[in-house]
Amino acid sequence: MTPLHRKLLRELRQLRGQVLAIALVMVGGIGTMVMALTNYDALADTRALYYGEYRFAEVFARVKRAPLPLAGAVRAIPGVREVEPRVVGFASLEVEGFDEPVTGQIVSLSTPEDPGLNRLYLREGRLPLADDEVVLGEAFAQAHGLRPGDGLVAILNGRRQALRVSGVGASPEFVYPIRPGDVFPDFERYGVLWMPREPLAMAFDMDGAFNDLAITLARDAREADVIDALDALLAPYGGVGAHGRDLQMSHRFLSEELNQLQMMTRFFTVIFLGVSAFLLNVVVGRLVATQREQIAVLKAFGYSRWEVGLHYGQLVLLMVLVGVLPGVALGAWLGRGMADLYMTFFRFPFLAWSLSPSVLALAFGFAIAAAAFGTLGALRRAFALPPAEAMRPEAPPVFRRTLTERLGLGVLLDPPARMILRNLERRPLRTTLSVIGIGLACGILVMSRFQSAAIEEMIEVQFGFAQRDDLAVTFAEPASWRAAEELAALPGVRAVEPFRAAAVNLRHGHRHYHTALQGLDDDTDLKRVLDDTLQPARLPAEGLLLTDYLADLLGARPGDTLDVEFLEGHRRTLRVPLAGTVREYLGVGAYARRDTVNRLLGEGDALSGAWLAIDPPARLDVVSALRERPRVAAITDRAAMVQSFRDTLAENILAFTLIATLMAGSIAVGVVYNAARITLAERGRELASLRVLGYTRAEVRALLLGELGALSFFALLPGFALGYGMAALLVWGFRSDLYRIPLVIAPGGYAFAGLVVLAATVLSAWLVRRRLDRLDLVAVLKTKE
Repeated sequence: MTPLHRKLLRELRQLRGQVLAIALVMVGGIGTMVMALTNYDALADTRALYYGEYRFAEVFARVKRAPLPLAGAVRAIPGVREVEPRVVGFASLEVEGFDEPVTGQIVSLSTPEDPGLNRLYLREGRLPLADDEVVLGEAFAQAHGLRPGDGLVAILNGRRQALRVSGVGASPEFVYPIRPGDVFPDFERYGVLWMPREPLAMAFDMDGAFNDLAITLARDAREADVIDALDALLAPYGGVGAHGRDLQMSHRFLSEELNQLQMMTRFFTVIFLGVSAFLLNVVVGRLVATQREQIAVLKAFGYSRWEVGLHYGQLVLLMVLVGVLPGVALGAWLGRGMADLYMTFFRFPFLAWSLSPSVLALAFGFAIAAAAFGTLGALRRAFALPPAEAMRPEAPPVFRRTLTERLGLGVLLDPPARMILRNLERRPLRTTLSVIGIGLACGILVMSRFQSAAIEEMIEVQFGFAQRDDLAVTFAEPASWRAAEELAALPGVRAVEPFRAAAVNLRHGHRHYHTALQGLDDDTDLKRVLDDTLQPARLPAEGLLLTDYLADLLGARPGDTLDVEFLEGHRRTLRVPLAGTVREYLGVGAYARRDTVNRLLGEGDALSGAWLAIDPPARLDVVSALRERPRVAAITDRAAMVQSFRDTLAENILAFTLIATLMAGSIAVGVVYNAARITLAERGRELASLRVLGYTRAEVRALLLGELGALSFFALLPGFALGYGMAALLVWGFRSDLYRIPLVIAPGGYAFAGLVVLAATVLSAWLVRRRLDRLDLVAVLKTKE
């Protein structure tokens, strides 16, 4: 071992507290990055393997009813490789011991000889052999404890049918099993079932016909051309617009989650490694400054500039390794835990999780980049310092009166307070960077608490202000006003408000969007549209209202004219004015008066469903009566939807808040502790002199620890502002047509952030106090000159 190596180990031992503080911050940054990257790779790789092996379709289309021979014409479209005509229907399900309304989506199975597209992965049991056997989706089966051999009842097109579970499985089409129109899954109240084609076709009057297509494309096919040709072919049969994977609900939610993981990886990695670079700069810069004479002696004894620079470079690399290795281990552990959490939402039959060499390379690469960025200046000074110059002590800094003293406010402060402010102001760069570092910790804490407040705001607005019904009923086919009268006549129903919904393609210029146009009565109260101030908006006598996000997607403003292509009925295309915009947090859509929608469709007084207000004691009786009605395709319970919303997010928010709190605490402790250690090293002689002059330990501690408290206090307001800005950045980054998160931060979020920063400051002060109490007065007072 060379003398420089022994010096290196000795310095690491002397700096162990600061090295551990830096490592703590780096562990947070590397751990967060590894966690996010491994989860991104796991989801992306698993998706690719699952889609490929189980033949996930690339284009999807729905029709009202089309003859089976038409599938041959679809196969003849240039670019089409495989076509699977299917029967897909919705049914009310009855599960023993569960009285809530349950919606089932039933998909026809191909023959065993030709497994077709979107193949099933059987977790338990076997494929159906009898007409009354079904395969249940894994999420629904687990939610109700159903296994092969158990039974349930389905109301298929108005007819009750007892079904027997032959197997439990999953399909790439339903990785994220969610009911159409919902944003979060409800595994108890929505399930996917697979049934042999013949009995399902008979139940839905589809014998010799199909109402759904799954298609794969040739390698060189253009998806847009295939979709255009498909829409033209299926239009006479009630086609509602073909689409690719990008609009397939399960795939969209999974893709959105991957996008968010990418954003979070960049976001947190930059923050943590930036703070690590700052701490390394402070520690190594101070070390080089205090070892000027040692550097001069080393060079005078024949060590080259490269050897001296390499010595300090090795010190930095060892500091980095102390943080990187535990960070990788922590990130792998958190990543595996988060992957298991993802598996409760994304129903993959397997998970291809691994800690890949590329992730390890990125972790080490980012850590080394942070070290280089933070210490390059200090290493350059050590490399270039001439021996003769280094032999002389460093010139003392030029001090001047502080701003407080120049303003004449110094007389209002006692001497210790003036000393604290003077020391902070005379090192403005270090003070500013310390305040920014602690402020970043505070900001991360504010941001971590923002999600829960934002979710509560979403629930209050969406399910308190806008949607106020108890039950929503959707009909299998448009019905007349008589259907609303029948619903109103049910015992326990207090109010019925009908609606008309139609699938449309909205166009403005070269932009277009497939969505639903909802027609409401003007005096509706159970479903309200809200303006930008979240107050009820009146429906225009003519024209449409669009959600503000959809209007932005289309580049449309109130007063513009939209081309509205109806994808059902007479399939008209009409020019309709945009009368205004409304605010919604979940989904996007268009609204108009119900009579306006029916007039545009060229229909009479038709309904697609209704919102119901019911007496709570009669709820189960009303649900039971609705299940028996053949025209009722789905029943949605608002209270159950809200509870599912909360249950789905609760575990995610808790995990995110816990991780963010630990990471932010590590930043706060790292910055405050290093600031204290550097100050103690620089002002040791001053503090010892004060002790010799008669200051007590408590008074000397107050000077040093008061500086820490001042740094933390000055960092709170910038930290709150940074937290608000980070939350705003997340809100902007997470915006999509699926949902928008409101920018709401509760006062408790700021209080929580302040308390955690205070706790980190107290912990750092306690750690430094022990060193301060052990200060060697005689050794410190010895002058080096």
